[in-house]
Amino acid sequence: MKLISSLCPLSLLVAIGCAATGPSPELIDARRAYDEARASNAATYSPDKLLTAKQALEKAESAHADDAGSFEERSLAYVAQRKAQYASVYGSYEKDRRDQTEAEQAYRNKQDLLRRNAEKQATEAQRTLAATWDNLSNARKEIAQGKAELASEKAAREKAEASAAAALASLNKIAQVKEESRGIVITLDGQVLFVTGKAELLPIARDRLNQVAKSLKELDDDKLVSIEGFTDSRGADDMNMKLSTDRANAVKDYLVSQGVKAEKLRAVGRGEASPVASNDTPEGRANNRRVELVVSTSAQAAANNSGPSSTTGTK
Repeated sequence: MKLISSLCPLSLLVAIGCAATGPSPELIDARRAYDEARASNAATYSPDKLLTAKQALEKAESAHADDAGSFEERSLAYVAQRKAQYASVYGSYEKDRRDQTEAEQAYRNKQDLLRRNAEKQATEAQRTLAATWDNLSNARKEIAQGKAELASEKAAREKAEASAAAALASLNKIAQVKEESRGIVITLDGQVLFVTGKAELLPIARDRLNQVAKSLKELDDDKLVSIEGFTDSRGADDMNMKLSTDRANAVKDYLVSQGVKAEKLRAVGRGEASPVASNDTPEGRANNRRVELVVSTSAQAAANNSGPSSTTGTK
């Protein structure tokens, strides 16, 4: 009895220690991934996959309750995380697919309406032919005018698209322009825009931004521009973040002053994040001190979790 009595406190301590064990990192990640999936398009466009992710998370939670920190808990949590991420991705895909289907259907409806109208006009013209040649002549003129207007609209649209593409291409002379999944990225060297450590634009910067503003004003109305400031790794993180944000806002304000619509622009500081070169050399640091203008469609901006609002304050 004494041996049993002496073992009881030890067993109690072990039980308390086990009960105090928190969730594994994998379970924390799985919870976060599920919360993000639940707040995403998955709830509307892939509820079955979201339910599967929820059930997988419940299994991981059950394993945690049975044996916190166990291999089973971590394995099930990893599976739950992946299923939640898949639900999020599939939800976005399904939304895009449905949007595209609706757009295609709207286009077909419009074409069908145009076709029916054209057929109606042709029928009326044929009926009119039996009565009078004058009416036939007028109908032919109307049809010709409609075709001319359609051709004119198409030519104007193609001209506008070509003009916008040429405007962006012309920026290759003053900046690096490349197309990425997030949109068209225009990279401006920070050394020609700002004095070191400052956010005031240099005179040469205004000349270059004038060309950028001219190109941006050629873009379609559905295009959005995210202005992102970057620094090298020298200096404190908070100072670099503030400097990069101030510079992004300085570029945004100047573009607005040159006629670019403010609602199409978003300024954000990235600090020393996402370096494009090593910060161990002067050349690498110079490359990292930059401002990127990401030109994207509304759909791309939504996918990038961006929008046309301006960002200020702590970066």
